[in-house]
Amino acid sequence: MSGSGAAAEPGEYPGQRLGLPQSGPGSIAGFGRRIAAVFVDWFIAYGLVGLAVGIGLISQQDFLYTRMGSTAIAVVWLVLGIISVRLFGFTPGQLALGLRVASVDHRMHVGLGRAIVRGLLVFFIVPALFTDSDLRGYQDRFTNTAVVRR
Repeated sequence: MSGSGAAAEPGEYPGQRLGLPQSGPGSIAGFGRRIAAVFVDWFIAYGLVGLAVGIGLISQQDFLYTRMGSTAIAVVWLVLGIISVRLFGFTPGQLALGLRVASVDHRMHVGLGRAIVRGLLVFFIVPALFTDSDLRGYQDRFTNTAVVRR
């Protein structure tokens, strides 16, 4: 899908305008791998909340019969993503699938503010579905980042 973005001309391949290679490490990651990474992260968050239920931090009744369970999973997923992108440049799911979040403005790391904005926009799903010619969703365009192969 193509969203309204910058007026710059698209390159011959995704990431060319950003100075990224066409293939191999540092090239723009495909949509399928990015979606798979989100699912891996979601399952990890689900497991961490399940562990919290198992050791009694969250009551099993609250988890099963209220919205607390799904809210807890969403919060854990969001916090896990923000912290891991800030500290390591990738989420656990991105690590498993050979991806990372790269700054396209030549900064060394994705800062905390940008990691929070990215996480919140991915959390709302819709912005991530609208991509530009470089296959970057709103979360990447707003934060000057791109999901690339490691």
